[in-house]
Amino acid sequence: MTIARSEPRTDARVTFPDGCVYSAPVGTPLLTYVDAAFPDGHPERPVLGAVVDNQLVELTYAVSRDIKIQPIFLNDSDGGRIYRRSLVFLLITAAAELFPGVKIAVEHSIPTGGFYCEPVGRPNFSRAELDAILARMKEIVAADEPFERKTIPLAEAVTWFTDHGDDDMVRLLKNREKDYLTIYTLRGKIDYLFGYMVPSTGYLSIFALYPMEQGFILVYPRPEFTDSLLPYQASSKLERVFQQEKAWRRVMGLEDIGTLNHAIEDGRIREEVLIAEALHSRYLGEIARMIAERHARGLKLVLIAGPSSAGKTTFSKRLAVQLMAYGIQPFTLEMDNYFVDREHTPRDEHGNYDFESLDAMDRTRMNTDVQGLIAGEEVQMPHFDFKQGRSFPGQVAKLMPDQIIIAEGIHGLNPQLLPSIPADRVFRVYVSALTALNLDRHNRVPTTDVRLLRRILRDARTRGYKAIDTISRWESVRRGEKRNIFPHQENADVMFNSSLPYELAMIRAQAEPLLRQVDPNTRHYIEAKRLLSFLRWVRPADSSFVPDDSILREFIGGSILESYIPGKRRG
Repeated sequence: MTIARSEPRTDARVTFPDGCVYSAPVGTPLLTYVDAAFPDGHPERPVLGAVVDNQLVELTYAVSRDIKIQPIFLNDSDGGRIYRRSLVFLLITAAAELFPGVKIAVEHSIPTGGFYCEPVGRPNFSRAELDAILARMKEIVAADEPFERKTIPLAEAVTWFTDHGDDDMVRLLKNREKDYLTIYTLRGKIDYLFGYMVPSTGYLSIFALYPMEQGFILVYPRPEFTDSLLPYQASSKLERVFQQEKAWRRVMGLEDIGTLNHAIEDGRIREEVLIAEALHSRYLGEIARMIAERHARGLKLVLIAGPSSAGKTTFSKRLAVQLMAYGIQPFTLEMDNYFVDREHTPRDEHGNYDFESLDAMDRTRMNTDVQGLIAGEEVQMPHFDFKQGRSFPGQVAKLMPDQIIIAEGIHGLNPQLLPSIPADRVFRVYVSALTALNLDRHNRVPTTDVRLLRRILRDARTRGYKAIDTISRWESVRRGEKRNIFPHQENADVMFNSSLPYELAMIRAQAEPLLRQVDPNTRHYIEAKRLLSFLRWVRPADSSFVPDDSILREFIGGSILESYIPGKRRG
């Protein structure tokens, strides 16, 4: 081996997943390397960011040393967030140019891919005005204008947002833990966006605006269909939930995370907790009343479904208590006992057992048993042994005249689960965390993030899982939800929003130490870091204020309902 003296290198090399290496002068933006690797664009989809040393970076990242990268695309969760965030800034900029002083609130997402938005302090945009905004957005995209990133002192940011009447951002910045803020500019428009952006507007080629009676939809591509937009599908039931949530927020005086932080600082959080829980209890009571009225006309089965960490277990128990107040005794049907034997379980595309498939359930047996129970017959129930992967005889059950079956499971809204049961005998409830307090008008807190945090807490407390274990499984969980739950949510008779406006303040103290344990040398650290970053905007609060029957207790612990079995109070 010969060692020779060498001059310092002036280039930095980037290695792509296929092994190809490109070099350029130190300080060259990553975007230049990507353009060299894909001069005609990526053959499948555009690159929107990259992972470097288990850190998410923008394409404007200046490469100062040799690195290996993993490109991020639109169908990646981080890529989707980058695209949607940039699209929101494009919308805000175009609207501000056409309607100076107008402010737009990005309220919530819709299942087919889009954000429900509303203009603030003025009537809704007309069709002509919305068309003009869309045209201006397309002009800005065609001009390929840059998104410029800049870090400024916090005091300067507060002054700027104050001068421009952005009271929501001013409230949020009062609890900023760092003395600086990273902002973005587009055509002179300044805003804070939580997370990274695409380099320029030319990346935002797929979007649309859809008018609504009270607002409009900013439509974006779904991860499953990155080169097109799904047609908007109205959901009257879901829309009622969103309107209900807005009314509840007005009652509580909570507009965003900034107002929540202010309530904590002022010592009003106990009151906010009590009001939020009272609203939950009131709606639970209304659902119980609907069921009781239909029970008098022959209703015998309540099916409850929803995604992971929605709080279905606590909801089911609280609903059972409400029904007992009407003199209706619940009978709990455990759907997990109706799995087919392991050798008959279907497998997914990777050859693994797919326990979330509808075909993993013995639907013939379940239909027969439920029909027998409704008819007042004695039924030999099954018991599924998960260790052996086999079904064995379980308890013998018979419904009394005042009893009603309550069953919870992911397929509860799927009409193929119990097709033999007449519609007038079944009541279906969809339970999910459907809303969350946003950081401010432009920075949403996805309900998926709230459910992930809930699950991290519950998995750590009840299963001994580390946060990295839960995060690593989350994408698989989400795929199962999209396939088995979300397509059937409109089949519900009612939807129950299990979100609580105050919950992030209670979650923060427990979630932070768990998230900090995620190894920075793993890919999952990106997700942990992102969750930690947004939790820092939330002021922590005393969780002892949370009632012991709250849905939140299912995740933070201390639930009086944890070991409670409905219908066992009389021997």
